[in-house]
Amino acid sequence: MKTTIKLTALGAIALAASSTAALATSEMPAGITTGIALGAPLPEGVYDISIASYGGQKSATSVDARNLAYALPVWLIWSTPWQIAGGRIMLDTTTAVADTWSPGSPGADSFLNTLVEGSIAWNLGNGWNASVRAGVWLPSTQTLPMLLGRDYAAFQGGGSISYVANGWNLTATGLYGAGRSSYNAYMQKQADWVNLDLTATKKLGKMEIGAIAYGSWDLNSDANSAMSVCWRCKQSQFAVGGLVGYDFGSFIAQAKLATDVASENYTGKETRGTLTIIKPLWNPASDGPLK
Repeated sequence: MKTTIKLTALGAIALAASSTAALATSEMPAGITTGIALGAPLPEGVYDISIASYGGQKSATSVDARNLAYALPVWLIWSTPWQIAGGRIMLDTTTAVADTWSPGSPGADSFLNTLVEGSIAWNLGNGWNASVRAGVWLPSTQTLPMLLGRDYAAFQGGGSISYVANGWNLTATGLYGAGRSSYNAYMQKQADWVNLDLTATKKLGKMEIGAIAYGSWDLNSDANSAMSVCWRCKQSQFAVGGLVGYDFGSFIAQAKLATDVASENYTGKETRGTLTIIKPLWNPASDGPLK
């Protein structure tokens, strides 16, 4: 695949990652867009993404320790032929599954909320790109006692700036989510939140290496999270780590590992590994799978 397809395909797919609102306060998992040129427009076509992620939080007691795994078996992105003010319109949707548990506990697992989203991305020239997006998390009926799904709709929006040139990917992505409350049997609550994901990677032939960092912050104290140590308190975290990627020709793989350097009101500092695989399915130029 061409360099622009390699980078922008990864950029377009990462944002929809997973609706783990009940597992951490942000509806969108912090750091899920790292490694991705999310500001760059994706060539017209259809794309598929799979993501698997596992993280464990250290705690002074094993009873308070938390583990969280989530996956996106299928996530579809349609980069449309339409434009607005020179920016490419893209649509995407995904539904994740997740499992959370403590040592010695059976935990809970279920499908999570579905994200339906639209975005517009512009190529600004000289390697610079920018995008804006907005979407909604649809209500989920998977409202188990561990609150793996949210029984209400919630708004999400954001923007990205990407510099993609000479093998470099320098990207900053900011996301905002509107908190909601659902007064059902589980009294679900979620704070308004902000995420910031940062990427600095370099292509070396088919290899890609670099650094990532990400943070998440509650904007109010309305959270009720299975990963929290207190009731209705603000949570925040900031993590740093690294990325290694490889272009296999018909698909691209990225592996990331990061650990919290700061954490507030979680059960402990988290170390998380994530694997992302992107496979373009079709574009009108090739009338078949992208190679």
